[in-house]
Amino acid sequence: MDQIRRSAHQPAQKSAQKSAKPTFSELFTPKLVTVWREGYHLPQFKADFVAGLTVAIVALPLSMAIAIASGVTPERGLFTAIVGGFIISAFGGSRFQIGGPAGAFIVLVAATVQREGVDGLLLATMMAGVFLLAIGYLRLGTYIKFIPYPVTVGFTAGIAIIIFSGQIVELFGLTLAGPEPGPLLPKLMAIGAAAGTINISATLVAVLTIATIVAVKRWRPGWPGMLIAVGLASLVVALLSLPAETIGTRYGGIPRSLPFPALPALSLDKAIAVLPDAVAFALLGAIESLLSAVVADGMTGRRHRSNCELVAQGFANIASALFGGICATGTIARTATNVRAGAHGPVSGMLHSLFLLVFMLVAAPLASYIPLAALAGVLAVVCWNMFEKQAFVTLLRASRGDALVLMATFLIVVFRDLTEGIVVGFALGSILFIDRMAKSIAVEADLPLVQDDVADSSGAYDASEASDADTVVYRISGAFFFGAASTVGTVLDRIADQRKNFILDCSAVPFFDSTAANVIEGAAHKAKRAGVRFIIAGASPQTRRTLINHGVKRPLVTFAASINDARAQLKAAPAD
Repeated sequence: MDQIRRSAHQPAQKSAQKSAKPTFSELFTPKLVTVWREGYHLPQFKADFVAGLTVAIVALPLSMAIAIASGVTPERGLFTAIVGGFIISAFGGSRFQIGGPAGAFIVLVAATVQREGVDGLLLATMMAGVFLLAIGYLRLGTYIKFIPYPVTVGFTAGIAIIIFSGQIVELFGLTLAGPEPGPLLPKLMAIGAAAGTINISATLVAVLTIATIVAVKRWRPGWPGMLIAVGLASLVVALLSLPAETIGTRYGGIPRSLPFPALPALSLDKAIAVLPDAVAFALLGAIESLLSAVVADGMTGRRHRSNCELVAQGFANIASALFGGICATGTIARTATNVRAGAHGPVSGMLHSLFLLVFMLVAAPLASYIPLAALAGVLAVVCWNMFEKQAFVTLLRASRGDALVLMATFLIVVFRDLTEGIVVGFALGSILFIDRMAKSIAVEADLPLVQDDVADSSGAYDASEASDADTVVYRISGAFFFGAASTVGTVLDRIADQRKNFILDCSAVPFFDSTAANVIEGAAHKAKRAGVRFIIAGASPQTRRTLINHGVKRPLVTFAASINDARAQLKAAPAD
């Protein structure tokens, strides 16, 4: 008998466990620990080894290209991928996330370097890491994923346009009369004025790089197209002695080791100056990393831990700044490559960082021969892939609202500012959502309150009983919140008629906010003054608590579990 009782209680216990809030350990345990607990053996390590090597081959030219486009030396991109990438994989909440420098940061990083110098960039990166830690530990990661899809598409497309415009000078080997302007229109005007300085050798190198990447992707998709293209371009420039600028001629090569960790120059004035940049880095890093983790989840069927991922991003950015790196975040392209290469868990990302470190230690002198036009060609291909053309066109055709959000975000990012683009796009998307939700609410009077073919035992309400001379029944369907308050309030104002009883069916209302409760309170007071008995039927416990907290309780109203219960109350104690 005791065993039967225990069995009877098990479903209830499981239900309670599911409804309980996750513990700190469940939220912030790195996926590396989870994978280790599941059992990690030689076959899994072999899969991660191959995937890590594959991703490192992709990340090698890309990390240097992003760093150069960001206005810093190429080795800082490698520092970011090595240090930041290792920490993101080791402590993150995604099994497959690959961290490092991201193309989305190019514009922000370049602007910060131009205004505040490299020290300002490092300080802003470290401060962004602290902000990401706060966002993660405050468990705000879930809310960051609420950014509408048109905003992410418009933002990514805008970033692609800006990055590509910044590579035109290197693609054609142009010589500008002065520093390259940051805003798009002045930049294009400066490029147009320098059109006569085109370097044919650099242009051919860029074309060769792009053509090689496209050809390899088409005929040998499993091969590392970017590395092959950069290697081929470097070989051509070296053998033919082409007058194309290389990493060696501009930067003197890259170091063969990691620097010792050091704090950037700290001062209150500097911190205040770079605070907007740090906030932008943190916001963009959170969005980019969680978006990348969601993409990996979709490809694998796994689920990431948002807040744990943000905490890892925070530590990664702090460590990257200490080692002279730039902003680190999860990268969609490299993460997708990691998944396609057969990665099993976070070890592949950690190995990818170690492979990049080995390259610095062993083959750093070879980087001096890499043409800058080849790296610009790599970024041109990245920009083409970043611009989600099919999604962009689909959203333009989907609805006027989605098209408005998309174009507003895209144009503001391109011509104004990245952060402004996200904020305006999110605000427009929220307004459109509120409008759609407000229009979805329905108020019905004296209509059937249940669907057909409902069993008698379910307590179904007979609508014919509601249409007597003394009782009026209204049913609200949909979320009742501030956006719908005016619509519902106008209907409820009609209750002070000749009827003696008013039943408000709230069984189809999933959500009440304070504005909705205030509307109900006003209707209840009006009913009391008119001598109308007000009964609220079918309200969920949470809805009932909200209403009671706003004064919607006896003697203004009474509550009933269902329409039938409300009818029973009226029969038991009819109105005077």
